[in-house]
Amino acid sequence: MTPFMAELIGTMLMILLGNGVVANVLLNDTKGNNGGWMVITAAWGFAVFVGVTVAGPYSGAHFNPAITIGLAIAGKFPWVNVVPYITAQFLGAFLGATLVWISYYDHYKRTDNQGSILATFSTGPAIRHYAVNLGAEIIGTFVLFFTILYITGGEITPSKTPIGLGSIGAVPVALLVWVIGLSLGGTTGYAINPVRDLGPRIMHALLPIKNKGTSDWSYAWVPIAGPFIGAAIAAFLYMSLHV
Repeated sequence: MTPFMAELIGTMLMILLGNGVVANVLLNDTKGNNGGWMVITAAWGFAVFVGVTVAGPYSGAHFNPAITIGLAIAGKFPWVNVVPYITAQFLGAFLGATLVWISYYDHYKRTDNQGSILATFSTGPAIRHYAVNLGAEIIGTFVLFFTILYITGGEITPSKTPIGLGSIGAVPVALLVWVIGLSLGGTTGYAINPVRDLGPRIMHALLPIKNKGTSDWSYAWVPIAGPFIGAAIAAFLYMSLHV
């Protein structure tokens, strides 16, 4: 397992299970239809757990370009590895989103609500106010990355990944993603990850889905810019506190 393959497979599993629960809750005639926000946020946390368990010992389990670049800014990750990691993350997101579509193929055909279909791929605001939406993504990603730096001691490169205790070491990050979703996710759907939003959004545009509507590209910049800004702020604050 190379770091590249670990990031690809880990991101794929995270998107498959994370967007999979959204499909289960929102698409018509599923067993989990109308399961609610608690089901979605819990499963997203567990999806991160699965991905970190598989990929953590080999790549550090970034799954997120904002995390990768934030670590590089903080001097905790080599810049030369940034592009390969982000490439692997995008490929994993494409695959994960496609697998969700395959798994729920019949339910997509029975769903007419275009917003629900898009939500199984990408995030969207509860109230569209770009400045506030951007701020929500910045805050959520700041909490994510700043806390991860303390969970890992700032070292989540392949050779210094304190997963420990087998898969139990992945639990803190899973709980972190869960609480961010419960506490801060109600405004934008808490992308807190450019790849988690952009990769599946691209697949929404490409896949032959009946009555899917638009991919809402006018909003797509928010879950890209917000996480990068939030991670950069967290990196600089962490460095200033640990000079």
